Amino acid sequence: MNKIFSRPTCLKDKVFRYCPGCSHGVLHRIIAETIDLFGVRDRTIGIAPVGCAVFAYDYFDIDMIEVPHGRPPAIATGMKRSRPQSVIFSYQGDGDLAAIGTAEIVHAAARGENITVIFVNNGNYGMTGGQMAPTTLPGQKTTTTPLGRNVKEAGNPIRVCEMLATLDGPVYIERVSVDSPKNVLAAKKAIQKAFKNQIDGAGFSFVEALSMCPTVQDSPGGSLWTSERNPFRHRYLAPNQVGVSGEAT
Repeated sequence: MNKIFSRPTCLKDKVFRYCPGCSHGVLHRIIAETIDLFGVRDRTIGIAPVGCAVFAYDYFDIDMIEVPHGRPPAIATGMKRSRPQSVIFSYQGDGDLAAIGTAEIVHAAARGENITVIFVNNGNYGMTGGQMAPTTLPGQKTTTTPLGRNVKEAGNPIRVCEMLATLDGPVYIERVSVDSPKNVLAAKKAIQKAFKNQIDGAGFSFVEALSMCPTVQDSPGGSLWTSERNPFRHRYLAPNQVGVSGEAT
C-alpha cells in the first residue's frame, strides 16, 4: 500500500502542548512541509518569540533560537546578513509582533530584509489568559474587555498587513486564514511563496495567518470573528486583502 500522508521530516514526533482547537499545530505542519518541499532543512533557522509560539522549538526538527519578546525581526536581520546562505524565518504572535515588537517589524520591512515572517494573529493574548491585544476587533470580548473592545477607550485595531504595505521594502504581504480546509490550502500556498521569495533572494515576505484561539470565545475561530453580523470583520480581516508590494489582490 502506498503511503500518501505522513509526518513532515521537519516536525519532531512529539505531541503538541497547544490547547485543543489552537491553530499553531496546523501552521507548524504547513511550515514544516514547506521546508521539506524546498529541501532546505539543513540551512533553515527558525526564530521563536515569547508567547504561545515559544514552544515552536520543541516541535520543529531544525535549528531554532529563542529570542526576547518582540525582537525576532531584529535577530533575523543579523542572522541573515551574517549567514546569507541560511533560510531565516520568524514565527510570531500578535502580542509579540504587533505590540512590543512593532518597531522591529516595521523597520525590518522598511529595509526590505530578505527574511520570511509568519505572523499568527489570534486577536488576543492567549497564553496569559485572553487579554485584549493590538489586533483585538472592535466589540470583541476578552478578559480585559468583557463588554467588548471600545475604540473610544482602547483605540482601533492595528492592521499590520495594511500598515507594512505602505512601505517600499516588502516584496510580498498576504493575509490568510486556517479556519477551513480551503483556507488551509490557500495559507500553504502563501507560506510557500514567502519561503520561495527568500530562497530566490527577492526580499522581505510577510504572511499573516488568522488563527483560532480556544482561550476566548471571540477569537478568529469564535462567533464574532466569523459572523457576518460583525460590521468590522471584512474591514480588518478579509483574507488575501493585501498582496505583492501592497497591491490589492
